[in-house]
Amino acid sequence: MTCRKVFAAILIVLMLATLVSGCGKSSNTGQVLRYALEAEPSSLDPAKSTAIPESLVELQIFEGLTRLDAKDQPIPGVAEKWEITPDGLKYVFYLRPNAKWSNGEPITAQDFVFAWKRALSPELASENAYMLFPIKNAQAYNEKKLAADQLGIKAINETTLEVILEKPTAYFLSLVAFHSFYPVNQKIVSANPDNWAANVQTLVGNGPFKITNWVHSGKIEFAKNDQYWDAAAVKLNKMEWPISDSQTTRLALIENSQVDMMVEPPVVEHDRLSQNGLLKVSPYLGVYYYVFNTQKAPFDNPKVRKAFTLAINRELLVKNVIKGGKKPAYAWVAPGLTNSATGKDFREEGGNFAVEDAILAKKLLAEAGYPEGKGLPPVAIMYNNGEMHKSIAEAVQEMWKQNLGVVASLTNQESKVFLETRAQGDFQIARASWVGDYADPMTFMDVFKDANNDAKYVNQNYNRLIEQAQTTTEQSVRMKAMHDAETILFDDAVIMPIYYTTQPFVVKPYVKGYFWSVLGLADFKTAFIEK
Repeated sequence: MTCRKVFAAILIVLMLATLVSGCGKSSNTGQVLRYALEAEPSSLDPAKSTAIPESLVELQIFEGLTRLDAKDQPIPGVAEKWEITPDGLKYVFYLRPNAKWSNGEPITAQDFVFAWKRALSPELASENAYMLFPIKNAQAYNEKKLAADQLGIKAINETTLEVILEKPTAYFLSLVAFHSFYPVNQKIVSANPDNWAANVQTLVGNGPFKITNWVHSGKIEFAKNDQYWDAAAVKLNKMEWPISDSQTTRLALIENSQVDMMVEPPVVEHDRLSQNGLLKVSPYLGVYYYVFNTQKAPFDNPKVRKAFTLAINRELLVKNVIKGGKKPAYAWVAPGLTNSATGKDFREEGGNFAVEDAILAKKLLAEAGYPEGKGLPPVAIMYNNGEMHKSIAEAVQEMWKQNLGVVASLTNQESKVFLETRAQGDFQIARASWVGDYADPMTFMDVFKDANNDAKYVNQNYNRLIEQAQTTTEQSVRMKAMHDAETILFDDAVIMPIYYTTQPFVVKPYVKGYFWSVLGLADFKTAFIEK
């Protein structure tokens, strides 16, 4: 045996010993949270990051003008207060005098101006630039039509930030909690614009924690940020986050007491984990659905669209095919969004729209001129590659065959090609999904106001209601408008919702004080270990 093989054998023995020694008991003895991160962050630059793992890390080390609370409502963050003009077009934010960067430097209004201009700059080409488009002239600047000095953002003084909007945006306070709106340290970023966020020495943040060690693709270690304005509320001293894109590996880390929390355990383990009291399911602001091309036969006929929507069974799909703690979807806007005018969940007060009724489905199809599916043009379901997409399509195909007498064909494409095909409208029925960008029903409702929506759907009454909801700051008025618009969407049978996205996760019972946002992020600011 070579020296290399001897060393490898010894290493394996040591690793196994470590795992066994952790079995059945927790090795977490202090205020240290160990979270198994599901992927290596591609970037921790708030203007460049796009995926959930990056956003999750950023939430711990940065903070915007506002921060979302446990009900996903905006509360003061770096800004201790703000003023809004009656027309909803001008916001004046007053920064906390004790707001500091993790290196001890004061956070200024100019840091926000710099960060937002940078995120919008055509040169940076941020994929999230559109999130800042409510700011006056933001889209024009991003598209090189206006100069940066015409943006509606201005530092009045060191601690006062003025923001002018294109039009009233009632959810703007929720938007500024999003990572694209985080401040960045102008001096640090300007000195090293390309790599500042990849190096622990230059990764200066302003959140409840700071990164002390980052072994790329290995682990990230955090410490409490003593410079944070609300450091007294932070109970954890450290966080240790090993990184693995393997669900099985992350679950093994949990069950061997090497971490305290992980997301997306293997579906086959859900029942066992539930029985052991370890599996939790958090709302996740997303919906998986089929979209009809309302301009292409036979789905240019609303009765045909309604018939196909009536002819599926979501409970069976979720129970037998989808699993994973998902919930059947009977509407467009996902659960988890609070109507601030009533304090109730928008979905709960709006109720369900989609109905399942095979007899009515056959009746409507016959009224549309296709009794028992006779004379119906060939129908195809288009989806992108993926085992789950294929399984769902096959199950829906069988339900339509049994309940309508229609034999639909299946067409699958590589994801990039699929997205282009769907955007061009070269389909009849296509798989789709939507995950909210911010905690307001408008993140769903304005999708079908856009004339380029995948359904090729245009309804002026729908558009009028969305415009009303977008231009008023009166929450009761805008919420009612969105409820009414959602009714129209289902009266016209534009989509066939299938399931609401959820966030299954495993957590040890001694982890307390954290909460999951419906945007898919866990906030550990007030988390603690209770022994």
